[in-house]
Amino acid sequence: MTLSRPKLWLFAKDYLMIILGIAMYGLGFCAFIATAPEKVVIGGMAGFSQIVDMVSFGCFGFHIPYSVTIFTVNCIMLALAWRIVGRTFVIRTLFGVLVVSMIFAVFQPVFHTQPVEGETFMNVIIGAVMCGLGIGIVFVHNGSTGGTDIVAAVASKKSNVSIGRAMMYFDLSIIGSSLVLKFFLEPDFSFADGVPSLVFGLITLFVIPFMADMMIHTNRQAVQFTIFSPKWEEIATAINNEAQRGCTVLNGMGWYSKKEVKVLLVMCRKIESVTLFRIIKSIDQDAFITQAQVNGVYGKGFDEIKLKMRRPGAPLEHPNLPDPTSKIV
Repeated sequence: MTLSRPKLWLFAKDYLMIILGIAMYGLGFCAFIATAPEKVVIGGMAGFSQIVDMVSFGCFGFHIPYSVTIFTVNCIMLALAWRIVGRTFVIRTLFGVLVVSMIFAVFQPVFHTQPVEGETFMNVIIGAVMCGLGIGIVFVHNGSTGGTDIVAAVASKKSNVSIGRAMMYFDLSIIGSSLVLKFFLEPDFSFADGVPSLVFGLITLFVIPFMADMMIHTNRQAVQFTIFSPKWEEIATAINNEAQRGCTVLNGMGWYSKKEVKVLLVMCRKIESVTLFRIIKSIDQDAFITQAQVNGVYGKGFDEIKLKMRRPGAPLEHPNLPDPTSKIV
């Protein structure tokens, strides 16, 4: 199957943005968080790699690079989860895992002290913001960094636990276990010494998802355009070809003029609004346009409806409602 030039560009753009997002994530973690004197441990596979490095150095006296742990553990989990989450998820995640491992291998040896010296809180906040924005960019462009994504996907397939809740449980267990390991591996360590590290770790646990959600919702927020113009055919064709968005043509009538009019209905992402305005105004400066935000758009080109379908023969959650799988006689 050959891809057209616009589709090939969009495909390449997605992967370039995934690399950019992972690079931002790696820089935020390696430069601002991992270099903290309090040895701040965050959630996710990055935090797990910190735990492995902590155990290897405390028990055997040598460090294990974060990139080695991230790549090895992710490959093992992907191999075990192949049948559960499907081939598409595994292939998509494998690219993210390879890029994450290379980014961490480059950044970890470079940074040994925090960029803002003596300001651990500021460094942790900056690092968490960068990590969250990086993860958000990756998700917006349909990428995955592996790690807790794999665990969460398996948990959601095998139980009623949501993906978000499964990731939260996994991250909390990593941050909590780091405090316990420090107590056993460091002779002079006390739980009072570990409070700052624990607090900073919990801060990242809230800041990173918040920034990721903000990035995702900002880019995926949908808007609805209603366009009134005598040049509706030309505008619709331009929107199809240049913005790669579909148009619906509705029949209407102007009550004052009593003349029939054509109305264009267009759904697009909020970040595409400027492109649509430019297209419309370049064709008809006097076009009448309304723009409205919508709570959600589901279907091809937008978000996917995620529902857990009832298995045939399973009992209904609401017995008084008709069975949607039964035939109507």
